[in-house]
Amino acid sequence: MASFRKRTGGWEYRISVKEVDVKGKVKYRTVSKGGYRTKKEAEIAATRRYETLAEDRGVKGQSIGQFVSEWYEENIEQKKDDYALNTRKTYSQVIKNHIVPKIGHVQVKELTPKRYQRFINELLEEFSAGTVRRIHTPIALAFKQAVINGYLISSPVQYVKIGKRERKKLKYLETKYVQEVLEFLYRRNYDQAIFFECLFESGMRKGECTALQLNDIDWTNNTIRVDETYNYQARGDEKRLDVVKTESSERTIVMRPSFMQKLKTYVKYRIEKRSLVGSLYDTEHNFVFGRADGTPWPNSTIDNSFKAALKSIEYDSLPIHSTRHTHAVMMLEAGATMKEVQERLGHSSMQVTADIYSHVTNKMKTRSIELFDEYMKKNV
Repeated sequence: MASFRKRTGGWEYRISVKEVDVKGKVKYRTVSKGGYRTKKEAEIAATRRYETLAEDRGVKGQSIGQFVSEWYEENIEQKKDDYALNTRKTYSQVIKNHIVPKIGHVQVKELTPKRYQRFINELLEEFSAGTVRRIHTPIALAFKQAVINGYLISSPVQYVKIGKRERKKLKYLETKYVQEVLEFLYRRNYDQAIFFECLFESGMRKGECTALQLNDIDWTNNTIRVDETYNYQARGDEKRLDVVKTESSERTIVMRPSFMQKLKTYVKYRIEKRSLVGSLYDTEHNFVFGRADGTPWPNSTIDNSFKAALKSIEYDSLPIHSTRHTHAVMMLEAGATMKEVQERLGHSSMQVTADIYSHVTNKMKTRSIELFDEYMKKNV
């Protein structure tokens, strides 16, 4: 806590710092300094001094992932008899599956209320408000404990607003137009066309499909392994090929045999083309899709191809990510369960999948009543 008073030489701040030793013993010490012309100057100086004290303890220099993980270990895991098993599991899972992958790299000293609110808003685009609150809770408790211990003067997450999620209109290509889009792409560029067909057939993200390498394909069982992604946003020396960010994103997708036969023919053709490129071919990776020299296409190239395909059928502009939504809709219309679609897309939970796709098409809306009607006619 900080207090301020006006003296002969100007304004003075006094900081009472609470410290907890390794045995849990609490002690206080006072830090003060005066000579400031205004109270505002004293407040600014007090905040800076508090931050310096926090950095001395190492808190400010930690990443959010390390900060929250250490809080969990010290306050929950080591005192597990004080907490219900479900509470401990919930905290552990949200730290591992959401906090560390999504905001864990951010430094404690860099986390501002505005930045944290933006993080929460992004979560609300994907999850329900209840799920977002569960993700927020361990972060809030970790910062609250740091303030109590005197490591921080305030919590940047204290006044965050977690409103109800605004449902946005799902952007996907109506299934009846998928074949028209692919026909245009095959006329335009065969290599890019089969890349897009793979997106529609698998539900992979653009970066996952780009990162696909020959050893990820099991031709015998008609499966594709997804464990890496290509970062199109990387610049300079930043890593472009990396592992998928969450455990649920790492998956094996069962593909239709007819498409896999087509893909196998294409891979043979692509391998034969390598000899024409010679030493200029990128031998570091065995990417399934990409330019003639073995490297991935630039982001703008595939974006422009998709825009041109949609324009050719006079369809509204869509992001390439819409191919993933289109695949999910086709799977659900074909009768797949939400659980099957969740695992295929690599969502962290079935609730995420249900939130996104449960209301999508008229076919899905009427299927259950048709099945019920059929059942009643046979059995009643």
